[in-house]
Amino acid sequence: MATVTPEEMAGKLMAEGFSRSGPAAQELSDPVTDTPMVVTLDDLRPYELDPRLTRNPLYDEIKTSIRERGLDAPPPITRRPGAEHFIIRNGGNTRLAILRELWSETKDERFFRIPCLFRPWPERGEIVALTGHLAENELHGSLTFIERALGVEKARELYQQESGKSLSQSELARRLSTDGYPIQQSHISRMQDTVRYLLPTIPNVLYNGLGRHQVERLAVLRKASELTWEMHASGKALAVDFETLFHDVLVPFDGQPDTFSVGRVQDELIGQMSQLLDIDYNVLELDVDSTEHRQRAVTSPPQLPVETATVVQPGRGVTPSPDATQNNGTAAGASGAIPNNDTAPPPAQTPTPVPGVSPDEGDPEVRLQGHIVSPAGNTERLQGIQHMLSEHTGEPLPTFADRVLQAIPVQAGGLFPISDVWYIEPGLDAPDRLRIHIAQFAQEIAEEAELLDGIEATEIGIGFTCIAPQADVSPPAFGQVVLALLRTLSLPHTAASDQGDMRLEDNLGALLLGGGVRGTGVLPRLSDNGLVKLFRLVRLARRLLDLEANPDKATP
Repeated sequence: MATVTPEEMAGKLMAEGFSRSGPAAQELSDPVTDTPMVVTLDDLRPYELDPRLTRNPLYDEIKTSIRERGLDAPPPITRRPGAEHFIIRNGGNTRLAILRELWSETKDERFFRIPCLFRPWPERGEIVALTGHLAENELHGSLTFIERALGVEKARELYQQESGKSLSQSELARRLSTDGYPIQQSHISRMQDTVRYLLPTIPNVLYNGLGRHQVERLAVLRKASELTWEMHASGKALAVDFETLFHDVLVPFDGQPDTFSVGRVQDELIGQMSQLLDIDYNVLELDVDSTEHRQRAVTSPPQLPVETATVVQPGRGVTPSPDATQNNGTAAGASGAIPNNDTAPPPAQTPTPVPGVSPDEGDPEVRLQGHIVSPAGNTERLQGIQHMLSEHTGEPLPTFADRVLQAIPVQAGGLFPISDVWYIEPGLDAPDRLRIHIAQFAQEIAEEAELLDGIEATEIGIGFTCIAPQADVSPPAFGQVVLALLRTLSLPHTAASDQGDMRLEDNLGALLLGGGVRGTGVLPRLSDNGLVKLFRLVRLARRLLDLEANPDKATP
């Protein structure tokens, strides 16, 4: 065989048969499945339609965490077809901004090259991306009410572009829920009113975090005042219309949300309406209040039945302290989230001053705090998840701030924190679940009397039975009375033990009310915390016996 020289081999390789017949690929296409990849800050851009418009309140804490620990939770990324850069897919714009700052300050490669999970751009990409950012921020990012409202309005625009027709509020709510962001139609209505009527007038207050509770109260006030104005202005030649009047009244209040008062706005608005309409202030105030009540009756969720609730003026919610995580747009490693203003209770009327009561006592926040026996531990992340599940399933969410002054106003911690003595959640309304709760409350009450071993959980009766102390152990007077009370409640009744002179009928008043004297000392009364648990125990036991007597009786 003849030897082929290098020149001959090169000639054969360059022959026509080996030439490239197709176009050269300029760049690789994006993966078609979820794929881990490393991208640089030069390749990555924030999501342009991110609903968050203001600085994350925990920005500095997140930055410190990422600087010291690195990025524990890299954001997911995606890319529009034909686009040059990747974008944040849902939740993570704050972390991206922090990485840019840290790279600029340190030039550390770990802030420049980021391992991310790439997810392909879906068919309905813009809507999926926007609702994804809304949902992530709802759970983790503490959007202000106005940011949430603007995000929902942008979603409406995208849905209308997709369908080619305008959408009703109920249809918008349905589509948002289908795409993973459940929201009530009544909330959408308030959001639209906020964007249309309030944002042009008090942007600073809204962007600085005015919560849903006050926004909704203000929206109800505006609508009620407008209807009252139209009723009294008919046939009169007036220099201004209501929209101009409302704008002029509200502008001076565009300061900080912590100093904003719907009550002051109402007073100023009714005062100017009184002058322009030449009608007595008190007459207008009554008309506005009456219209507000009708507005709330239409938009508020159903309340407890009349026979189980004494309705008084509602109060304002208390926001728990935040836990921080990077994944929530906060600091790394914890499990909570920053406060969420959207978890406030439904709109409430401004408290009316009561003669002989100090202003502080009439303040909703002060009144709410006065009804807390011991704070129940919770996280805003868990509350956010519960809120979204409640809206998705249609079941009411029994939150303390919502129901505090509509039923028996108490709150107590423990294994099963009590936010409402009377209300029984659907998931609890079954005999086996009720027995678990009843037994736990009995044990916690007994523990207060240092008699935790005196209560034993059972699967019969109302869920617990009392165990007599050992023969050589004599509980203190307080413990004897507490055990006698629990023994009386337990069903089937526990065999009575020798109580000596500590009979329940002689000491029940002292146990519940205090002031009872035994010998030379005062018999301690049950603590407020224990009393709340006793009330709840009785309520659940009554319901348990009703269910067992009539299993078909489904309504608590």
